[in-house]
Amino acid sequence: MAYDLGDVVQLTVTVIDASDDPADAGNMTLTIGLPDDTTVTVDPVASDTPGVYVHGYATVQAGRHTVRWLATGANAMAHTDVFDVREQLPVAIVSLARAKTQLEIPASDTSKDEELRGFVSGATLAVERHLGFIVARRTFTERCTPDRYGDVLLSNVPVVSLVTVQTPDASQSWDTDDLQADPATGQVEVLAGPALRAGVDFTYRAGLAIVPEDYQLATLIIIEHLWETKRGAMGVSLGGDNEPWMPGRGFAIPRRALELLDSNLPGVA
Repeated sequence: MAYDLGDVVQLTVTVIDASDDPADAGNMTLTIGLPDDTTVTVDPVASDTPGVYVHGYATVQAGRHTVRWLATGANAMAHTDVFDVREQLPVAIVSLARAKTQLEIPASDTSKDEELRGFVSGATLAVERHLGFIVARRTFTERCTPDRYGDVLLSNVPVVSLVTVQTPDASQSWDTDDLQADPATGQVEVLAGPALRAGVDFTYRAGLAIVPEDYQLATLIIIEHLWETKRGAMGVSLGGDNEPWMPGRGFAIPRRALELLDSNLPGVA
């Protein structure tokens, strides 16, 4: 489960003694590794109850965080873990509310919301990988090297707009009005001003303004399939017209979803 940027993550560890009973350590240190490779260290961490250590960390960066608890002295031990923090804007083809409706989860039941949001993001990325382009509109940053003609090719399409274009050290920037980005191909060319040079950082937005209903339905089918499979609510059919998956395409994307995504399936007109 990922957390939202700004959430307070409750980190916890339990120390036990030789009798397997909770017991305080001589000293407890917590080190959190941030996505930018800096660290936050809390030393010492006091126990809430004997042997139980809890620290609430207010997140300030999106990405993968590492956690290391180190107990020294009495009842020495070490424990490591990770947690993820989402970017501010969700990666979602469908809303959480629509996913809950698909799964027949009452809107008033919020106990599984955080877990379900992970399924929504995962299904969205699966659909985008299958289609080969970005559906859920969002911002990307990537470093590009111009070709011999001075043009660059952005990785994510359809491109909506260029936000900033500059060298990694910010010593030079380009006015986005002087650049032209082809929405379909991601090719960027200079219309006026200095030519692009090696190692240029592009921040841009890509994705669809209107998400087709078939893409949304395919995403909902994948969410439902993964959600029910996780809970053992459906069996895996290994043959016949009702099989939920396509051989060679993996189990995560059911046949019905692939049909909605315009795949060339055997026997499908």
